[in-house]
Amino acid sequence: PKEIEKMERSNITFVVEFILLGFSDLPNFQKLLFGIFLVIYMNILIGNGLLIFITKTNPTLQTPMYFFLGNFSFLEICYTSVILPRMLIDLWTQKGNISFLSCAIQNCSFCILGVAECLLLAVMAYDRYVAICKPLYYPIIMNHKMCVQLVIASWITGIPVLIGLTYQIFSLNFCDSNKLDHIFCDAPPILEIACGDTYQKELSVHVAALFFIMTPFLLILISYIKIITTILKLPSTSGKSKAFSTCSSHIMVVGLFYGSGSIVYLRPESSHSAKSDKAFSVLYTTVTPVLNPIIYSLRNKDVIAALKKILPK
Repeated sequence: PKEIEKMERSNITFVVEFILLGFSDLPNFQKLLFGIFLVIYMNILIGNGLLIFITKTNPTLQTPMYFFLGNFSFLEICYTSVILPRMLIDLWTQKGNISFLSCAIQNCSFCILGVAECLLLAVMAYDRYVAICKPLYYPIIMNHKMCVQLVIASWITGIPVLIGLTYQIFSLNFCDSNKLDHIFCDAPPILEIACGDTYQKELSVHVAALFFIMTPFLLILISYIKIITTILKLPSTSGKSKAFSTCSSHIMVVGLFYGSGSIVYLRPESSHSAKSDKAFSVLYTTVTPVLNPIIYSLRNKDVIAALKKILPK
C-alpha cells in the first residue's frame, strides 16, 4: 500500500532543502529542550574530553585497552557533534531548514561514525579476549602497530559502502513534501518522502545495517563467550573477579549502544511511529556518549586514580 501511495504522489519537485520537524509538535518546550540538550552536549564534550586527556597523558594508562578507550571517546564526540549542534540551532531558532547537501553530508557522516563505533566496540572486545584468553601472547599480538591498524580499519571500513548508499538515497526523486518528521537527516524518514518504488533502496539500507551492526555484534558475542569460559576455569575467586571487572565497563557500553540502536533499526515496520523513532534516536545519539565516561570512571580503579591526579581535591 505504501508503494502504491508513493506512485500516486507523482508531483515530483526538485528539492533544494529539507525541513526537519524535530520537536515542532512541542512548541512550548523548545527553550527547555534546548537547555536540556545543551547540558547533555557539554557533558559529552567534557566527560569524553577528560577520558581522552588522561589516556594520552597518564603513564600508567599507556596500554592497548586505554588506547582504544581514548579513540572510542573521540569517536563519541564526533558522533554526537554531527547531530546535536544542528539540533540545538533548530531548537533555538525554531526553524528546521537544512540544505539538500548538508542533509546528505549529515546522513553520511552519522552512518560512517555509527559503523566505526560498532567496529571499535568489536575491536575492544577482541582486545579483552586476547588479554584474558592469551595473556602470554598479549604484548606480541596487541603491539602498537596492530592497535593503530585496528583503529584505522574501524574508521574507514564502512566509508565506501556508506557513501554509495547515501548517493543512492539522495539521488531519488522527492514528491510534494520536503518535511522530515525527525530530529536529523536519517535514511528512513528520507525514504518516507521519496517518490516511486523505494523498495530496492530500503532493502539496501536494511542489508547494510544488518551487516555493519550484526557482524561486529556477533564478534563481540563470540569474544565474550570465550572470555567467560576462560574466566570460569580460573582457580582463584580474586582472579575471576579481576578478570570480570576489566570487561564489565565494556559490556555495559555495548549493551547501551546496541540495545538502543537495535530498537530503532531492527524493529518491525508496524511498530514504527515518528514520535517513538525520535525518542529512540535521542536515546542512542546521547545516552551512550554521555554515560560512557561515567561507566569507565566508576568501574575502573586506574581511571579513578588518574582523574584524582588532575582534578582539584
